[in-house]
Amino acid sequence: MHPQLCLLLLAVSASSALLGVLAADLNKEPFTIRLSCGSFDDVHTAPTNTLWYRDFGYTGGRFANATRPSFIVPPLKTLRYFPLSDGPENCYYINNVPSGHYQVRLFFALVADPNLDSEPIFDVSVEGTLFSSLLSGWSSDDEKTFAEALVFVQDSSLAVCFHSTGHGDPSILSIEVLQIDDNAYKFGPLSGNGTVLRTAKRLTCGSGKPAFDEDLNGIRWGGDRFWLGLKTLSSTSDDQTISTENVIAETLLAPNFYPQRMYQSAIVGTDRQPSLSFEMDVTPNKNYSVWLHFAEIENGITAEEQRVFDVLINGDTAFKDIDIIRMAGERFTALVLNKTVAISGTTLKIALQPVEGTRAIVSAIEVFEIIPAEMKTLTEEVTALRTLKGSLGLPLRFGWNGDPCVPQQHPWSGVDCQFDDTKKNWVIDGLGLDNQGLRGVIPSDVSKLQHLQSINFSGNSIKGNIPLSLGKISGLSVLDLSYKELNGSIPESLGELTSLQTLNLNGNDLSGRVPASLGGRPLHRVRFNFTDNAGLCGIPGLRECGPHLSVAAKVGMAFGVLVAFLFLVVFAACWWKRRQNIIRGQKLAAAREAPYAKSRTHFTRDVQMGKPHRPHESSRGGNSESLPHLLS
Repeated sequence: MHPQLCLLLLAVSASSALLGVLAADLNKEPFTIRLSCGSFDDVHTAPTNTLWYRDFGYTGGRFANATRPSFIVPPLKTLRYFPLSDGPENCYYINNVPSGHYQVRLFFALVADPNLDSEPIFDVSVEGTLFSSLLSGWSSDDEKTFAEALVFVQDSSLAVCFHSTGHGDPSILSIEVLQIDDNAYKFGPLSGNGTVLRTAKRLTCGSGKPAFDEDLNGIRWGGDRFWLGLKTLSSTSDDQTISTENVIAETLLAPNFYPQRMYQSAIVGTDRQPSLSFEMDVTPNKNYSVWLHFAEIENGITAEEQRVFDVLINGDTAFKDIDIIRMAGERFTALVLNKTVAISGTTLKIALQPVEGTRAIVSAIEVFEIIPAEMKTLTEEVTALRTLKGSLGLPLRFGWNGDPCVPQQHPWSGVDCQFDDTKKNWVIDGLGLDNQGLRGVIPSDVSKLQHLQSINFSGNSIKGNIPLSLGKISGLSVLDLSYKELNGSIPESLGELTSLQTLNLNGNDLSGRVPASLGGRPLHRVRFNFTDNAGLCGIPGLRECGPHLSVAAKVGMAFGVLVAFLFLVVFAACWWKRRQNIIRGQKLAAAREAPYAKSRTHFTRDVQMGKPHRPHESSRGGNSESLPHLLS
């Protein structure tokens, strides 16, 4: 037996042995959420009464009525679309998702509005990994009206993002997040949370009808896969279909839980053309995981060695001498083979060539593109950027949704990224947001972007002080905060930036002394600009500084001057009042010394001295006739 087949059969046996252990987990329902995009209410759809939740609170964008481009699309009536004015990246954030393995499936539709672009072209990513690109003509091809990926969730949150390419507004009909077994579709040592599997093809042979796992009596741990139905693999119909009602053994087993009904039909070769072949377009220079499904259901084949065939992929033998009964153990028993292949061209061709007996047979085919999962940006740096977005009032057109650095084809506008080989994460090493109409203030959290080498916020209407925390970004070499509305003083901490080569603070309202650690730096290969700040001083090209006073000292000095001024005013008022009293007293004294005043005083005295004193006369009764005599 071929070594690869031995290993595969051992794996199948191990899975069967673990079935009893896994049975307890199967009693627990897998995490499942289905979103009807743009819907105001939760929706149930026929024929299985599937529940779709409204998408309120998961994303932004606009809602609209939907035009379903294909009969395989769920019967939902609304969608959500994302105009380019809302930014080039828009995401659904699904939180509280248990860590594990998930099948994420999206269906697309068209906006029912003739004034909008009828067929948008855009990219789709999950957890920062680009896995689907909608190209021109997708709406007229059933297989391209949906996208599906198998992905691991590790931090209880799942982000599904849509990236505009400038051709129409991305429009989404539905999103499904369906938990599957952690070991599902394990294709080799590289499988796991470091890879994303994109469903490139999933076919059930013989029935000719598309179906979900639920339609095939599958269970929820299978992820409710969607199967396209084929009645022939040949463009000339040189094959035929067969089916059976017999029970198929070894189905619904962990970790993939394939439903029985997919093995109850098959495509087989004919006497004229005993071999079978299948061909599909693929992305060149990629790795693909191919899963082939078989069950011996033909009535004329009842024993080993009656049907033996080879499987070739792009001309190379992938599996040799396949005898379904011998490998599965008996008739009506499922057999699954898996092979990982590297494809250099644009075509993947699977050929089943009989070696002995009659004709080749196949029940189902699955093909997955193996995509290395993108490493995300450091969480603390993503958080700092989102704080910066709110603090600066970043315009909506910037987007800044999802991960700043991945997918690498769609980084955030104004953000430069670099991969840190030590931390195995992306980091932010540059911010270029000059002349973008930004308003607000620079938050102190900007210092959490510890890998920044360049910051350019020039030409915006940013106010407030320069954060002291900027001095903590040790690798910063370019800091351009020119032509803004910054005020206050230049922090001394900027002098700690030993790597700083360019510092532009010109065109602001800064004041105070330029820190000596900046002004005294050698000018070789260094460009510092402090001009057009009326309040700055202390270096050549600026005015001279007096004693450097802190803000508190300046406030204290102003208060002291005010108190002194009030004291002087009160003292002057008192002096003036006293002066007026002195002048009034002098005038009275002068009046008493005047000639008229003296003669009047003498006359009064003479009259009083010439009066006879008669004790017996009273003031009420005297001889009044004596008065004129005296006066005369």
